[in-house]
Formats: sequence, structure tokens, C-alpha cells
Amino acid sequence: MHNEIETKLARARTKLIMDKPFLGALVLRLHSRAAEPKWCPTSAIDARHFYYNPDYIDALNLEQVQFVLAHEALHCALSHFARRQHRNKFRWDLACDYAINPLLLKDGLTPPPGVWVDESHEGMTAEEIYPTIDENNSDEPMDRHIYDGEQQSQPDGQGSSPTEQPNEAGDNPGQSCEDSGQNQPEPGQGQPEPKPGGAPQPPPLTDTERQNLDTQWQQRLAGAAQQALQAGKLGGAMARMVDHLLQPQLPWRMLLARYMTMTARDDYTYMRPSRREGSAIFPSLRSAQLEIVVALDTSGSISDNEIAQCLAEINALKGQMRARITLLACDATLAEDGPWTYEPWEDFTAPDEFTGGGGTSFKPIFEYVDKQMQQPDLLLYFTDADGEFPETMPAYPVIWLIKGKGKIPWGQRIQLN
Repeated sequence: MHNEIETKLARARTKLIMDKPFLGALVLRLHSRAAEPKWCPTSAIDARHFYYNPDYIDALNLEQVQFVLAHEALHCALSHFARRQHRNKFRWDLACDYAINPLLLKDGLTPPPGVWVDESHEGMTAEEIYPTIDENNSDEPMDRHIYDGEQQSQPDGQGSSPTEQPNEAGDNPGQSCEDSGQNQPEPGQGQPEPKPGGAPQPPPLTDTERQNLDTQWQQRLAGAAQQALQAGKLGGAMARMVDHLLQPQLPWRMLLARYMTMTARDDYTYMRPSRREGSAIFPSLRSAQLEIVVALDTSGSISDNEIAQCLAEINALKGQMRARITLLACDATLAEDGPWTYEPWEDFTAPDEFTGGGGTSFKPIFEYVDKQMQQPDLLLYFTDADGEFPETMPAYPVIWLIKGKGKIPWGQRIQLN
């Protein structure tokens, strides 16, 4: 049976390489090992090896095995093992699965039985999905993520922590895997055979291993994407995911500062100064006042503390940019006591309270701006994006400051959580 399973895995890898070279190149970076069924009921990943239960693989068809292999490879390529930080392990494991599976489904792969794919998570990162997962969620991760040593914090309190066991040959603690600078065998070549009954559960990654593997998988991700692009076989969803991951990741405050600064209308003018200095006219820097609209969703989905944090960040930026801000509040209709206007020298703080807390529509804000105001240089909308959008995009730039997983039809998105 062992040889049959290895043959099935090899065929699935080969088909991925031929049909989906991006995923195939990533899968080839993982060494496959049959695991002891007692700790690996389906499949597992430790950022270096793909562990599998032979009975589980045997029950799947070739297309489903491709999905499993690609799923595990993407956990590594997306550095899920290095991005959890303070988050609860169980909810983080679910968020990682929820982020990967829609990508694979959209790429034409077939999930195994019992793996439900929520397409509403398409295009979202694990960090964006995590806060939407209820603490009492009863779903189970598709696989075991054994790069962490923390106990599996399942809702019912069940679960087991990784067993501390010595590394197998070739897994020296503190030393990175095959890209560590030493000559390492290619996957499937020169690897020790699993012990009878399957490989035991490996220990979690050390901090040094985690950092090394994070760098290595980013390099592999970039290389696999380049090869697939050259072959013309990198789908749009995968391409967007790769582009997002390879860009420097900035916190939302820095992104907001960058986009607002880009809007500033500092320019050079050749207008004659009021006091002549000879016959020459030199260019001088002139800063025009910026007109910014800030819209707040008051439907009840955003807390007062979150609103205060966002407005404080905008206030810190507006003084540097000579920006006048018009504040509008809206749920399904505009707040009756608005708008509020703040000159560049005035502190930008929210009123003590807003009328609101009902449904959500974004249309009243844009209708008010179009009918009652001159075209602004920028509109910032603070919301969970769960509401009715205008059908057409306005002529001015719009930045959505989003809490949650709601999608936007146009404009620039900045994720707050």
C-alpha cells in the first residue's frame, strides 16, 4: 500500500506541475512523509514536510490529492507559520484554511469530502478573516498545523499539544532546511524512510527556524510566481495574492499617511512674486489648501473607541497637509446635526454623539457631496463596508477604512484590523 500511495502522490505532483506550475513548484519544495495516524488523521504541515495519513490519501481521488498538496504548500508559501503573533491558535488555524481554500477552488481544484469552502472569504487574508471567526466556532481545520507548540485551543477545550520528540535525521534544531546554504537533497531524494507505522509528530519550530523558513518561503513564492507568469499559467486571484504578499506590509496608519500625502497639492508656480528681485522670476513652492471629506458609518458596527482612534490619526495628518475637513455621519440617512467643518488649524475630533444606529447605506454621503459641496480632493469613509454602495464611482479619490471582511466595488481599501 505504501508504494501505491507514493505513486498517487507523485502523479498528483506531476499533474500540478503540468497544469498549475505555480502550485506545482511550491509543492515540490515539501518533503512527503507518512505519519502515525494517532496524531495525523488527515494531513499535516510543519513548514518543512508534508505529513499524511496513508488511509486518508488512499480514500481520495487524484484531483482531491492535488487540492491537499496545494493546500499544505500554500500554508508555507503564505508564511502562516510566522504570522500568528498573539492570535489564538485554533481560530488562526481556521482563518488560514478559510483564506487558502477559496483560492484553490477558484483555481479549479477539487476539495476533499467534508471540506466546506466559504467563497465569501475570497480575496481576504488570514488576518482579515480572523476577527470574523466566532470564539465558539465549531468548524475543524482541514489539516494539522504543527509548526506551533501551543495547545490546540478548540472551543470544547479538547485538543492536544505537540509531543516533544527528538528531531529525525536531517532536522537539526536551529538549522534551516534545504536552502540553508549547505547542499541538501531535493525533495524525495536521499530522504530517510519513515519508521514503520509512520513518522512521529515533530517538535514545533524554534524562533530561528521560523525566521529562516519565512525568508526561504518568500523567495520560493517569488520564484514560483515568476516561472508561472512566464508560462502564462498564473491565475488572476493567485497573481493578486502573490503581489500583495511580496509588497512591503505597512500598518494601516502608515498606509493612510501615504495615501493622504499623495493627495497633497504642493506644486511649483511661476507667478511673479509681490516683491521683484531683479528681472528673473524663480519657481517657488506653493501649498494649496486640501479639501477632505471624512464620512463615518454610524450604523452601530463601529465602536466609539475605534472612531476616536481613526479620527486622531487623521487629525495628526491634516495639520501637516493644510487640510480642511468636512465630517459627515450616516447610517441609512445623514445625521441631522451635521456636517461639521474643521479648518487646518483646528483639532479634528468627533462630536460627543451621533444620531444613528440603523441600517447602512453609503449613497447619502456621495449624494450630499455631489449636490452640496465642491468636488473634494479626497473622501475617507470609515465603515465595515456592509451596506448599499452607489452604482458609479465618483470622479474624486475615495479611501475606505474597513473594519471586517466587507468588500468594496471601487476605491482604495485600507484594512483597520
